[in-house]
Amino acid sequence: MAPRGVRRTVTPGGYPRRVLNAAILINPTSGKGRSAKNAPRAVARLRERGVDVTALQADSADASLKLAHEAVAGGVDALIACGGDGTVHLALQAVYGTDTALGIIPVGTGDDIARGLDLPRDDPAAAADVIADGRTRMVDYAVINADDGTERAFLAVMSAGFDSEVTQRANTMKWPTGTSRYLLATIAELRVYKPVEFTIAVDDQVLHEQGMMLAIGNGASYGGGMKVCPSARLDDGQLDLTLLGRTSKFTFLKTFPSVFKGTHVERPFVHTLRGAKVHVEAAGQTAYADGERVAPLPVDVHVVPRGLRVFASVG
Repeated sequence: MAPRGVRRTVTPGGYPRRVLNAAILINPTSGKGRSAKNAPRAVARLRERGVDVTALQADSADASLKLAHEAVAGGVDALIACGGDGTVHLALQAVYGTDTALGIIPVGTGDDIARGLDLPRDDPAAAADVIADGRTRMVDYAVINADDGTERAFLAVMSAGFDSEVTQRANTMKWPTGTSRYLLATIAELRVYKPVEFTIAVDDQVLHEQGMMLAIGNGASYGGGMKVCPSARLDDGQLDLTLLGRTSKFTFLKTFPSVFKGTHVERPFVHTLRGAKVHVEAAGQTAYADGERVAPLPVDVHVVPRGLRVFASVG
């Protein structure tokens, strides 16, 4: 994919160890206000470590994204997302296709992207130290192209079907937080949801299957640690698919707890596939990625191997 922003010069060994300047994108609502509370701590720590930090905060996602794009175009060494997976997802849209590194101060309710990168969670000073130390690694990201013209990158999981309906329901719930919210949303949605017909093309393989949900994982988990694609790795150049076939609601509820260990994929009605390019069709369904609404199906998804530099605790 052609670069979408300015190209920055990096040292032959990778990203410069010294981060000179950064912009931090703050979502004050993440983690029931924990982002607004902890952002000043992260900023203070970064400045204490000698990083020149500009805070970006707006009243809407569109305005925040505009500020993020302007910061990247202005040549910051790093764009830092202070919030949950939704904030990271927003920041990703400004940095993918450029050489600007992505930093994360994870203070959301799920923080699955940060979990996949082994970042300190709910410790903004420790997360800021990872950035100030210049500890980075190259990871894959995935790009969704929808029939309506939408293009969106994601780092963790894209979902469609029952899963998307649960996410939509969970996003409207004010209580409880974290994994419990997804559990209650799952139970509520299960009462009304019906299986749909999926057509899935993975590289050269085509599958027609009636099922409950489909998850396409660049990362392994979502929803606060639910390992829906347990074999997914952020740097293997592949996407992992988990398709939950048609089954009874009782069996679904009985199987649900096993998603936290990733052992649900051992069930006979759960199908797994891997590939670099995916096409998905299902009537009346919507794709969600990193917990955010993307576009109605059909969509095409492809992985960009090691196309993004991120700050991480391990390489």
